[in-house]
Amino acid sequence: MTATDGDPGLFGPDSVTWQAHGDPMMWVAGIRALYLQALHPRAVRGVMQNSDFRRDAWGRLMRTAGFVGTTTYGTTEAAERAGARVRKIHRMLGATDPVTGERYGVDEPALLLWVHCAEIGSYLHVLRRSGFPLTDAHADRYLAEHRHSARLVGLDPASVPANEAELAAYFARVRPELEAGAEAHEVDDFLLRPPVHPLLLPARELLWRRVASLAYDSLPPYAHQLYGRPAPPPATVTRRLRATGTLLRRIPARLRWQLPPQHILRAMARLGPAARPAPYNIGRQAAVLDRPREGGAD
Repeated sequence: MTATDGDPGLFGPDSVTWQAHGDPMMWVAGIRALYLQALHPRAVRGVMQNSDFRRDAWGRLMRTAGFVGTTTYGTTEAAERAGARVRKIHRMLGATDPVTGERYGVDEPALLLWVHCAEIGSYLHVLRRSGFPLTDAHADRYLAEHRHSARLVGLDPASVPANEAELAAYFARVRPELEAGAEAHEVDDFLLRPPVHPLLLPARELLWRRVASLAYDSLPPYAHQLYGRPAPPPATVTRRLRATGTLLRRIPARLRWQLPPQHILRAMARLGPAARPAPYNIGRQAAVLDRPREGGAD
């Protein structure tokens, strides 16, 4: 792929991230990330003690999506500004352990690393399992690329898993710290039954609940055990993810990309039509191809 002389941004059209983040299954992956992130007591406590999660959850979800869109498809300057804003906010926030009384900052490297790995790991897991054509080599390249986004939120890139083996080792190491406390169950309850206008209740039951349930079902087995809710057999979940991915990918990309804030359309206007993200562009990546697999690192 080639681009014009415009600023390609943090990743650029030749990255795996550029192609993968244009996929509609990123929304399912984002919800899965919220479920997973909530299992770290210190991390979820930082969220719950610094925001009215139930009243601002939609705003939080959209801000996260906006950050991902800006850092993926925006200019380098826009990505750096977005990172600076996040770091500034994090520096001002703290949380208190209700048992020990310990006060800690939400920008602790260990907490930032958990949020990063749960998010990026969920993106990778859902995309691959739903049929997006990522090989093992692509997956490793994707994780290595996201040392850049980790730097933006205040992490030392050298401390961030750069391939699937390192990510799997990280999740194995952190599992003993995870639990489904009251805050995690509050997140779970919200994701299943978010407050909406009464007129939107049928849509919530018909559409949202199915998407949230699919995101939950795609979690690793230890997460199901912690939450205390079973999931269908893995093969059933994979079939549902692939069916959902196939359906959503049939919606014309140009139509999906019209939704604000139009990060992808603006990137294409800046760099030219060759910058259009699409699954078939993955085959052009300069990575060594291997056979795709269904599973993930968590």
